Amino acid sequence: MRIAFLTAPEGVEEVELTTPWKAVETAGWIPQLVSTGPGRVQAFNHLDKANTYPVDHLLAGDTSDAFDALVLPGGVANPDALRMNDRAVGFVRSFFETGKPVAAICHAPWTLIEADVVRGRTLTSWPSLATDIRNAGGTWVDEEVQVCRAAPSTLITSRRPDDLDAFCTTLVKEFTPARDDDLGALRSP
Repeated sequence: MRIAFLTAPEGVEEVELTTPWKAVETAGWIPQLVSTGPGRVQAFNHLDKANTYPVDHLLAGDTSDAFDALVLPGGVANPDALRMNDRAVGFVRSFFETGKPVAAICHAPWTLIEADVVRGRTLTSWPSLATDIRNAGGTWVDEEVQVCRAAPSTLITSRRPDDLDAFCTTLVKEFTPARDDDLGALRSP
């Protein structure tokens, strides 16, 4: 499975990028850093510059076709920049339109709000986004991790870096495709 990690060129919270990335690799999947700018992404540890990471895929009118799932790391500046980029917003929306799972942490739901995909869904985030989520038609809850299986896409959300263990465990579980023998057991009388 190929998992897209969408970030702006600058401002992603490093731990919210690297910890889910490791979880995806440990699951045996291929993480791909997708960005709206070429070269390297500048990560941050809160307000301090951290490491840079190479962009695997430059976003240019893409859809979710090349990927099986999407992870949206947070940081304040990252989702704020993404929600102002039509290509990024369209890319996020395409995962929901095609029924592929999405995971978002911290401030990342700002991009989901801009993509108009939170209406009728229950999610969590950094607490300062609660009003934004409600105004966009979603229900905000203060939970470590929230899974919303509203059709057509599953959405996994968490509040903050302290929730990363639960976030990563849940996203791996929810991103794992059902095995054919599991489906056969469900179909048998």
